[in-house]
Amino acid sequence: MKRVTGIGGIFFKCKDPVKMNEWYKTHLGLETSPYGAKFEWEQQSESSKKGYTLWSPFPDSTKYFEPSSKDFMINYRVDDITALVEALKNEGVTILDEIATYEYGKFVYILDPEGNKIELFEANDGE
Repeated sequence: MKRVTGIGGIFFKCKDPVKMNEWYKTHLGLETSPYGAKFEWEQQSESSKKGYTLWSPFPDSTKYFEPSSKDFMINYRVDDITALVEALKNEGVTILDEIATYEYGKFVYILDPEGNKIELFEANDGE
């Protein structure tokens, strides 16, 4: 079973996400939106399938990264989130919630040994 297949997103806290988006747009050329910026790419194994990695600043007051106290969170893309969650449970990994399903994919949150919150993402790249 494949586990992580790539990085789905990098999220970080900052004082002013709007200002941060503008700075990165102006100085580094990122095509930003209120959600950050998407870096689109083709999947190596199936070049007809597209994917993306999301870059997203969050307000420094966000509770989204809790229970981690870190200023960042990494989103990892996975192939089969249901099977992976079962394997992680059997390995004693802390699973923070149930798998949530949206039209663009499935998500679940886990903790690493140092308390970093990790977002696992099974993309629905066909939609």
